[in-house]
Amino acid sequence: MVEKVITLENVPLADFLGQANENIRQVAQAFPQSKIISRGNEIRIQGGAPEILRINNVINLLLEHVDRFGHLTPDTVKEYLDVEGVPFQEASRDQVIVFGNKGLVIKPKSANQRRLVEAAVKNDLVFALGPAGTGKTYIAVALAVRALKNREVKRIIITRPAVEAGENLGFLPGDLQEKLDPYLRPIYDALQDMVPPEKLKYYQETRVIEIAPLAYMRGRTLHDAFVLLDEAQNTTSEQIKMFLTRMGPNSKVIITGDQTQVDLPVRQKSGLSEALRILKDVKGIGIVNLSGKDVIRHKLVKAIIEAYEKNQADKTLVKHEPSGRKSNGE
Repeated sequence: MVEKVITLENVPLADFLGQANENIRQVAQAFPQSKIISRGNEIRIQGGAPEILRINNVINLLLEHVDRFGHLTPDTVKEYLDVEGVPFQEASRDQVIVFGNKGLVIKPKSANQRRLVEAAVKNDLVFALGPAGTGKTYIAVALAVRALKNREVKRIIITRPAVEAGENLGFLPGDLQEKLDPYLRPIYDALQDMVPPEKLKYYQETRVIEIAPLAYMRGRTLHDAFVLLDEAQNTTSEQIKMFLTRMGPNSKVIITGDQTQVDLPVRQKSGLSEALRILKDVKGIGIVNLSGKDVIRHKLVKAIIEAYEKNQADKTLVKHEPSGRKSNGE
């Protein structure tokens, strides 16, 4: 039997441990072969070495969650424990996606981000859905860089529809590429975290890494490639069908989108929503839904997303209420 002691430093113990130690009790119940004791700011774990490693991994994930969001609920603990239900070897392998520049370690920061990593391992096509700030694009880019570094693919192709979000492309200065760069900036930012500047420049010059608007994908077969379609909620039905049929041998594809932020004309249906409906029962396709719980930006972003979701739910409720109600005086 092995024993490990984790000392909780600069952690709000009441928030981390939960009411009546409920959060830690959940962890203990998930690992009945081990003994977990919480005293003061120490957590003492006794059991076999492999299981202790798993428990230590869960507790570190929970500590990161508290550090980022300032609180921890029993439901959140359950989400992390559900992810840890996979065999330890697989969970451990996928913990760090890639080592970036200046010692940056890029790994999933939430339970649903972990699910996204696992879905990409198991499926050649994955839909990653969720609001802004949930890290879906960042994780997808990291997975692409890892595949390239491991020589699983020969190139990375990243694309997104150039849809105007309240701005007119024609009035922006510069040539076409300069007009499109702002739309692709989040992808450049992610790559600059993960690939050394000189190597990134070389990869782009030799088209090992290609970043282009979706219209440039027509007529191509994308083989031996890791392909990312970002902001897919702004594709039309024809565009997303065109993209999906570009898949070639030895290709991995991740499609990201936020169905609450469609910038298409009012009467234009989102191709992403249609594709999800048509492909929901097709084997070999993974669908991962991220939510406000996965937001890794400023804490206010999570509150903003929750407020908008509540507003949308209230609108839906009002829309479905019976109309023409009469007051008692009528």
